[in-house]
Amino acid sequence: MHLKLERSLSDRTVEAYMRDVSRLRAFAEGQDPPIGPTVIALEDLQAFITSTAKAGAKATSQARYLSALRIFFRSLLRDKLIAVDPTELLEGPRLARKLPVFLTVEEIDAMIGAIDMSAPMADRDRAMIETLYGCGLRVSELCGLRLSWLHFNEGYLRVVGKGDKERLVPIGPEAMARIEVYVRGARLHVPLKAKGEDMVFLNARGGPLSRMAVFNLVKKLAVAAGIRKTISPHTFRHSFATHLVEGGADLRAVQEMLGHASITTTEIYTHLDREYLRSNILQFHPRATKKAGSAA
Repeated sequence: MHLKLERSLSDRTVEAYMRDVSRLRAFAEGQDPPIGPTVIALEDLQAFITSTAKAGAKATSQARYLSALRIFFRSLLRDKLIAVDPTELLEGPRLARKLPVFLTVEEIDAMIGAIDMSAPMADRDRAMIETLYGCGLRVSELCGLRLSWLHFNEGYLRVVGKGDKERLVPIGPEAMARIEVYVRGARLHVPLKAKGEDMVFLNARGGPLSRMAVFNLVKKLAVAAGIRKTISPHTFRHSFATHLVEGGADLRAVQEMLGHASITTTEIYTHLDREYLRSNILQFHPRATKKAGSAA
């Protein structure tokens, strides 16, 4: 209840955190003697994290375990069930910041061109891809988008993101036009279900669209467009942010549009931009590669 109501975490995150705390419980109960949650110490938690590493848990999984444990023990501390938080000095693995995969404008155009516009749901699919790329939405935000949240006269969408946080996202003319074509056309011919009445994007049965349906669409279009990168709906969000930063957009503005709580999350796109520039120099500059027989 703390995770859902006070921290406003999604059901999927709550389930993951509960599994992680259950792993600690199994570890603690397996000790001799068993360790209870109110007496567990820093060294016990360090031994737990070490055991998960030995069992093959990746650094990212270990980091999530730590996040779950910190929330768990802070809640115990808040409820005065423990006097000291054992996770306070607990250190996790250093995570390498991977540069996200993004698409070029040409690749995005190729995927849009791969949509069979004679198919029954083609207008919906075109509108979804334009909205993912044009607004930088998460797939959950796209699937949860409501008709009552479209403020086209002002040029904005109302979006509910992680932790039920609301934000206004600018929408460009192409995405707006494609949504209007879909809403005024193909969507009118779908038999509406109660849960789908105010949803923008519907499945063929008139219900809310699932994230997996969007994922499958993106995969299908990537194959049809001959794109070999490993991509997902989130790749359009990375592409949106990357192209904005490359174009000189203010980082704070990009942070606001993406709904990032911390600007450090947004800063990865500046690293990506530098890496992109460097790769271009290495590929195209005549002095970037040594010629055979040149002096060291």
